Amino acid sequence: MRKLASKTVGLAAALGFVLAPALARADEFVNVLTGGTSGVYYPIGVGISKILTDKMPGARPSVQATKASVENLNLIQSGKGEIGFVLGDAVQAAIAGDTEMGFKGKLDKIRTIAAIYPNYVQIVASADSGIKSLADLKGKRLSVGAPKSGTELNARAILNAAGLQYSDLGKVEYLDFGQSVELIKNRQLDATLQSAGLGVASIRDLANSVPITVVEVPASVIQKVGAPFVSATIPAKTYQGQDADVQTAAIINYLVTRSDLSEDTVYQMTKAIFDNLNDLYAAHAAAKVIKIETGAKNPIAPLHPGAAKYFKEKGAL
Repeated sequence: MRKLASKTVGLAAALGFVLAPALARADEFVNVLTGGTSGVYYPIGVGISKILTDKMPGARPSVQATKASVENLNLIQSGKGEIGFVLGDAVQAAIAGDTEMGFKGKLDKIRTIAAIYPNYVQIVASADSGIKSLADLKGKRLSVGAPKSGTELNARAILNAAGLQYSDLGKVEYLDFGQSVELIKNRQLDATLQSAGLGVASIRDLANSVPITVVEVPASVIQKVGAPFVSATIPAKTYQGQDADVQTAAIINYLVTRSDLSEDTVYQMTKAIFDNLNDLYAAHAAAKVIKIETGAKNPIAPLHPGAAKYFKEKGAL
C-alpha cells in the first residue's frame, strides 16, 4: 500500500511538472495599450489582440484605449501593460526622464518589441478658417491632442520650430482626434494637429463633412526639429478634397514592452504578430508598411531579448 501511495504521489508530482508550463501559459494575460478609439493605434491594437488570441496558445489579450504614448510608457513602466504603442520622441523623453513631457523620472524598464509604421504630422484646417500655412495658425483655435500624448509632444516640437508658442494661438484645446473633428464641424475650432498613420478615420470623417486644407510642414521646420523627425509626404487624394501632395514631418512608432516580462512570452508575442502580418494589414491601411526586415532597426529603447531572438531567427537583427 505504501509503495502504491508513493507511486501515486510520484506520478502526481511528475504530472505537475508537465502541466505547470501549460497552466502558466493559460494565464498569459496581455494588455495591449493603444490610444483613442478614433486614431490608428486602436484598430491596429485590436488586430494584434485577434492575432494573439488565434496564434499564441493560452494568451488572454485585452485592448485598452488610452491617451497614447506618454500614458502607455508610464503604464508599461509600472507593470500595467505588456504591449504599448508609442512614438519615438516619447520614448526618448521617457528614457531621459523628461518631467515636462509627463515622466516623473527615467523609465528604466522600457524595452522595444519592434519598429512599426511612421506617424505623419497631419495639420488639417477647415477651408473657412483661411489657414494655409503654419504662420496662419497664429491667433487661431487649434486642438493639439490629448495632454502629454505623443501627438501633443509633436505639436510642441513642430510649433516651436516654426517660431510659434501656444500663447500665440487664439485658443488651444487638448482633445482626442474624434472630439477635435466634431468641434471643427461645429465651427468651434479652426484646425487640428493629429500625429497618426495616413488615412486616419477622424480626418477622413472631417474631410467628408466640410472642405479642408492640409497644412504643409516645410523642410526648414523639420530640419530645426531634427531627429527623430524626418521629411515625408501625404500623397494627394489621401483625404477628400486634398488634390496635391503635402510635405510634412514623420516619426516612427514602436511597440514596446517591459524588461521584466519573460523572454519566452515576448518571443511568442513577437512571433505571433510578425508571422501573421497579412492579418494585421487588414486592421488598418497604415499597418501595411510594417515589415520583418525593418522591425529591429534603430530601436530607441533596447530590444527585449525575446524580440531579439525572433528577429535573429529571421535574419533581420
